[in-house]
Amino acid sequence: MIEQLFTAQTVAVDVPARDWEEAVRFGGTLLAASGAAEERYGEAMVETVKSIGSYIVIAPGLAMPHARPECGAKRLGMAFVRLAHPVPFGNEEYDPVDLLVFLCAPDHNSHISAIAELMELIEDEAFLARVRAGMSKVAILDDIRKKAFSAS
Repeated sequence: MIEQLFTAQTVAVDVPARDWEEAVRFGGTLLAASGAAEERYGEAMVETVKSIGSYIVIAPGLAMPHARPECGAKRLGMAFVRLAHPVPFGNEEYDPVDLLVFLCAPDHNSHISAIAELMELIEDEAFLARVRAGMSKVAILDDIRKKAFSAS
């Protein structure tokens, strides 16, 4: 499933960002450009972090920004971003962040199997190491397509 969500349009590498807000807004533009979310979804993700905190930083150097379905999610969507330089999110345990996986879902259930596959992907330490070592967008997409997800 996620091999259909991560596309050339929703994966970006070496993205410059001055801070976490800029990084999150960039991911919002990818989701909007893919048709998965309205333009306002990026700002909703920023506001979610401002109001709830940096809980979206889920592992060392890895964040998963998202917002509520009613904040502009149109369909299930994901985006993957490698920043040119890590930025702090205010999470003492896992900062700074260099990889972001964005999620949008139009309801509270349609993303469950996609999340299961995503967890398999981001728990693959070898994959994350290759991405951080400078893997190209094409190679990232190829790795995702070749991965056999048990959640599928």
